[in-house]
Amino acid sequence: MINFFNTYKSELIYTAILIIIVFMIRKVIVLAVKRIGKNSGTSEARAVLIGRYITVTLIGIAFLIEAFILGADTSDITLVFSSVFAVIGIALFAIWSILSNLTSGVIMFFSFPYKVGDKIMIHDKDFPIAAVIEDIRAFQLHLRADNGDLVTYPNNLILQKAVTLVQKDALDNITD
Repeated sequence: MINFFNTYKSELIYTAILIIIVFMIRKVIVLAVKRIGKNSGTSEARAVLIGRYITVTLIGIAFLIEAFILGADTSDITLVFSSVFAVIGIALFAIWSILSNLTSGVIMFFSFPYKVGDKIMIHDKDFPIAAVIEDIRAFQLHLRADNGDLVTYPNNLILQKAVTLVQKDALDNITD
């Protein structure tokens, strides 16, 4: 056992340093995301979701760095990552609409000008919607129409359509 620690002493030290740095970077980024969410008026659940995405990304980067620390050859890492990305690429192509909605949810967290409780009008040629935003989720918006219907609207479509913030009296004029 002592022989193991003596043999891999530098690798173990570098690994410990990597873990500490990753946790510190994660903490700073997650706190920044929560602060951005609080300042923009979004729900804490959305900030936690974005924090999870960031954590998974950081863990992936840490595994890549750890492979170099343990002495893996660049060609071996390239082979593994190209194989993994080929499989992931095929899987994501099969579920591209889900990935599109998920990506749109992340974009909406940082730059969506509307928040829960706002009345909006979605200018869709075939199906215009005037409703109140009840919830903003990872894949869709929950909108409550004036007649009480719950409308789930995909995140990728909300970024593609023109949306107007509507005041209550203006909403009554539009729907009449």
